[in-house]
Amino acid sequence: MQKRTKSLLEELDAIAVNRDINHLVESRATNIISSAINLLELINKRYSKEQAELLEKKLLGSIKNRDPARFSKSIKSKT
Repeated sequence: MQKRTKSLLEELDAIAVNRDINHLVESRATNIISSAINLLELINKRYSKEQAELLEKKLLGSIKNRDPARFSKSIKSKT
């Protein structure tokens, strides 16, 4: 049983390695961008215009600076 499991894991790993990296990057980017658009729409519905603009800046800054805590702090201060 152990050998068979290892073999399946090796096969799955080989499939992942053979993926086209460009397709993988494009797919992940599309998902992230769609999610970000949905998040921005939610923010615009939930918060005042000024708060929404600030949160949008914080979100984009968090992504740019690779610091998710920056956005989290902003959300916590609004609640």
